Amino acid sequence: MKLLFGNKKDDLLSRLKKQDPAAQKIFYDQNVKKFLSVSRSYISDLYQAEDCLIKAFCKIFKSIESFRGEGSFEGWARRIVVNECLNFIKSHKTVFYLDDINQSYLEEIHEEDVIFDFNAQELLDQLPDSYRMVFNLYVLEDYSHQEIADTLQISTAVSKTQLFRAKEKMRKIYFQQQKALRNEHY
Repeated sequence: MKLLFGNKKDDLLSRLKKQDPAAQKIFYDQNVKKFLSVSRSYISDLYQAEDCLIKAFCKIFKSIESFRGEGSFEGWARRIVVNECLNFIKSHKTVFYLDDINQSYLEEIHEEDVIFDFNAQELLDQLPDSYRMVFNLYVLEDYSHQEIADTLQISTAVSKTQLFRAKEKMRKIYFQQQKALRNEHY
């Protein structure tokens, strides 16, 4: 495809602000895979993640005039994708910030026995929504616990607890997968 706007991101941004359909297509094509990955990290169902992504792109194009140039445009757009996913989760599911698993004994696996064969998305998909939201905001989006608390309307203590529990749950799932893989190989 011939690049219509040269190599300047500012030119693309100015055309996006003019609601230029060709510019919107270029921006979409450049970011759809990346933003779908972001959406999938919050929403386990692919079709729901795609719906959120489409809504996010619509919001990006509709509210592009509100981008003030503070920070990167891509970062601003990514935040819209994240917020769309959080809004979807809040409106379609009941999220409880309570521990839904019992603290359990984690098996010790010797490093030489570990098989590094896992899918990060599968690990995230197995987390409860409350854990996944806090984990993603903290680890992937680099939010502070105060920013997470403000975004999700929870306390910073709950944010810290949910992050700890998300890590523990992921560790437990990972170790269970490792045990199953070891059993397959022996």
